[in-house]
Amino acid sequence: MFGSLDAGRARSAFLQHLCQICSQPLEERFFVIVRPADEQHGYSPEPALHPECQPYTAAHCPMLNGTASHYRSRPVLASHPAGRPCTDPACPCPELAPDQGHTARSGRPADRYEAWMIAARNYRLVSHEDTPALPIGISLNVPVLRKRTLREAPLPAGAAALLALLHTALELEQD
Repeated sequence: MFGSLDAGRARSAFLQHLCQICSQPLEERFFVIVRPADEQHGYSPEPALHPECQPYTAAHCPMLNGTASHYRSRPVLASHPAGRPCTDPACPCPELAPDQGHTARSGRPADRYEAWMIAARNYRLVSHEDTPALPIGISLNVPVLRKRTLREAPLPAGAAALLALLHTALELEQD
């Protein structure tokens, strides 16, 4: 499920340069999915996608195809995959507590999402400060070949109403 990948599979995809959808090696170009917060942080927290797998993801992920208007209010993981608490700080297992990103997004309206195409020679991992061997994403501080908008962020109700008034006042066609 996009946005809630198995931590071990995500780590393997990052380290072995694999597509998160088909698990095959990335080739000459790949896409990363980018939100404004990702751009601000300088990395995409999801593994990359083949150009052929990106349209499938955009069509089937509820957040990317627009069927989900808000982020989940609860994290997906309900318990540790091994059924016990994990005390190993180097373990790539998922956190039981929501991460800061989930907490910040919880229940909020969806963000704008873009797909950025990057050349494979510019594949750079970003690691966790405390655990350099644990990748947390793919660097966005590289040349971007193409940007494609997957979905716009919905306008708040008040802003949408003002935009409709502006369109009417300027006699512009509305979508």
